[in-house]
Amino acid sequence: MNIKQLNLLEEQLALLDKSLSVLEYSYKRCTIIKDKSEFNEQDLERFESLTGRFARLSDLLIQKMFRLIDSLDLDDHGTVRDRINRAEKKGLIDSAEQFVLIRELRNTIAHEYDPVASEQVFLHVLEFCPLLFDAVGRLKKYAEKYWE
Repeated sequence: MNIKQLNLLEEQLALLDKSLSVLEYSYKRCTIIKDKSEFNEQDLERFESLTGRFARLSDLLIQKMFRLIDSLDLDDHGTVRDRINRAEKKGLIDSAEQFVLIRELRNTIAHEYDPVASEQVFLHVLEFCPLLFDAVGRLKKYAEKYWE
């Protein structure tokens, strides 16, 4: 393990904390309004912030952090699915299948233009946010081993 990788891990963990904090803020604000029969413009703006923050945190976890952990563990190869499967084996997540769904949801967020479908996306994001929160905590705990 080299010092550059450890420095990068430290930087990415700090970014992860910031991303987690803003997603938790949006999650709390949207959980309060999720059961409304109709969303007003302010509600939709809150949900748009939530989905963008969800997509960024899921990308940071799957595309950067899981990849960096794999690199530090000398497992850096394969597809996104392979990376997610290894994250499950390392105990960073409970279910690879759930994180595949999170990745698919992230892709839907990036390409969804139908406002009616977007409301369903919002509800799915609310459902999956706790999994991201949990994964961040697990990853931070797992990363402690590199400084022992």
